[in-house]
Amino acid sequence: MRQSGRSAGKIGPLDGFSAGDVTRQASARITVATPGPGFTDVTEAVADFVAQSGLRSGLVSVFCRHTSASLTIQENADPDVQTDLLSALDSLAPRGAGYVHGAEGPDDMPAHIRTMLTDSSLSIPVSGGRLALGTWQGIYLIEHRDRPHRREIVLHAMGS
Repeated sequence: MRQSGRSAGKIGPLDGFSAGDVTRQASARITVATPGPGFTDVTEAVADFVAQSGLRSGLVSVFCRHTSASLTIQENADPDVQTDLLSALDSLAPRGAGYVHGAEGPDDMPAHIRTMLTDSSLSIPVSGGRLALGTWQGIYLIEHRDRPHRREIVLHAMGS
């Protein structure tokens, strides 16, 4: 259905379609020591896991086991993107906004909100034995707390 004043996008045909049995799976955990608030690039660690799994085609799941840190796929070329994203999260969930939950400090409730706005888990296709990320995409753990933490990420891959 076409909306007034807008043109509809066009969807092309399926490209590179393949099908097959799931014959392999692998799982592991990585620990990330964060320096405090900000983005930590975990792309290489996830890519290494996929390489060790032996998968040529499938899906890798990346799961953060915390409620005050999160995951995202974002641009990996210009660090200004990360600065602007942190500023946007600061404006959406500011510290000291009079939250009821404050037992763990003034940065805790905003961290929970920021995690809710981003992702706890990601699913990334594996093609040709590699992450099927776009040219400018990277996988990041976002630390939302004010001090350094040790964060655990669970990885699981399945496919063939």
